[in-house]
Amino acid sequence: MRTTRGWAFSLDEGDVDPVLGIHYLPEIYAQSDANYTGRATVPAVVDVKKGIVVNNDYFKLTNYLEVAFKKFHKANAPDLYPEDLRTEIDALNTVIFHDVNNDVYKAGFAYEAAWDTLFNRLDILEQPLATQRYLFGDRITDSDARLCVTLARFDVAYYSVFRTNRNRVIDFPHLWGYARDLYQTPGFGDTTDFHAIKQGYQLGDFNANPYQILAKGPDVSL
Repeated sequence: MRTTRGWAFSLDEGDVDPVLGIHYLPEIYAQSDANYTGRATVPAVVDVKKGIVVNNDYFKLTNYLEVAFKKFHKANAPDLYPEDLRTEIDALNTVIFHDVNNDVYKAGFAYEAAWDTLFNRLDILEQPLATQRYLFGDRITDSDARLCVTLARFDVAYYSVFRTNRNRVIDFPHLWGYARDLYQTPGFGDTTDFHAIKQGYQLGDFNANPYQILAKGPDVSL
């Protein structure tokens, strides 16, 4: 959960990460470099033996995990970054990041042009999904994982908190079917906690909510 103190381990017993023994992510950044003054961003890879952050390159980190950590993948795990598609995946990832992942935040902080860019891109992404299962046809890739993290947060958080309210994901028939398909795929739905997402955005430092009111909806069982 995101708080004014940074990302908190609010889902762990006692609000303490069982591996690092910390309450908030900035604590491990401080342990890594006492002079660090930047943001404690996620995702972050931590050397648990040394207790320091060793990588927080959020844009390329999944690619490192897909390639450099391949020998640690589970048996029969899908290849999310196949060599023959890497150029196309990299190009689409750049578009998804600028027009969707990051743009939803720009729209939330009152940049009208970003609001337009976001929904124009969702309109474009909606079209191919009318005839194919994933962004690259029948092959699930890193691009699907990157788009999914925003789609999962859209209706329960961004739509109301960031006022990205032209449409909900449920209003895009093909994006909605695609998001539901991904949610049922191992590694997606089983690592998504809609209640925690709502708490993080509605009760955290993203939203002026002095009475800490948590919206009841939307219905996430659909």
